[in-house]
Amino acid sequence: MRTAVRWLLAASMIFAGLSHLFWGRREFQNQVPDWAPEIAPIDKDGIVVASGVVEAMLGAALIALPRERRRVGAILAAFFVAVFPGNVDQWLKHRNGFGLDSDAKRLARLPLQPLLVAAALWSTRR
Repeated sequence: MRTAVRWLLAASMIFAGLSHLFWGRREFQNQVPDWAPEIAPIDKDGIVVASGVVEAMLGAALIALPRERRRVGAILAAFFVAVFPGNVDQWLKHRNGFGLDSDAKRLARLPLQPLLVAAALWSTRR
């Protein structure tokens, strides 16, 4: 079961990363909180590109680096924690994106983030 969850996370992260870089790039820019470019040395597009690269790399690392599985899982969990404030900001600022077109849908997504953190840690334990 751990292997299946790890592979599902890997595929999801690679897909999400590629979508940040290509077909979903503009929509992801709309989801970047206004305060993010103030604390990062790059604009919203740069944040989208950087996060897409990180997502794709983490997804690939889950598969390609079995000896580093635990470390990659911890980094992935930290990544999920790091992007959570953006999800909260999207809910608070009523920003639509990727089918999240109501406050109820945006709010319903928030509890999924701790599940992703748990899945990243659990699926990479030995």
